[in-house]
Amino acid sequence: MAIITRKIGNKEYAYLILREGEKVIHKYLGSLKNPQVTRLMDTQKESSSIPARLHSLFWDTSLEKIHMKRNARYIIERLLEFGDMYALEWLQRVYPTRTIIDVIFLSRNITDKSRNFWMLWFGVADA
Repeated sequence: MAIITRKIGNKEYAYLILREGEKVIHKYLGSLKNPQVTRLMDTQKESSSIPARLHSLFWDTSLEKIHMKRNARYIIERLLEFGDMYALEWLQRVYPTRTIIDVIFLSRNITDKSRNFWMLWFGVADA
């Protein structure tokens, strides 16, 4: 999923790009002057990389080498173990709750204390 802009005449418009199987779908979002479209674009931009406020949690890694999809488990582990409420809110905007819960169950890098807390937080029982 990505957002692109197109200039038509003197105005700029935003489109959401989605892939459904073999098809690529362009969905019209609206004019760039629309505050809702601007907010959506900002949210999309924020979720495509780790925010500056969270960079200190990745002290041992080069942030340029972190890929949001390929390194999802690492990012989730780190934020659940060391993050604050801002980190949790960002995490839930970027990754599906099911993915976060799977990491809680499968991770060897999350301490038992943190794992128990997050299981209570997300309302899941021991599996």
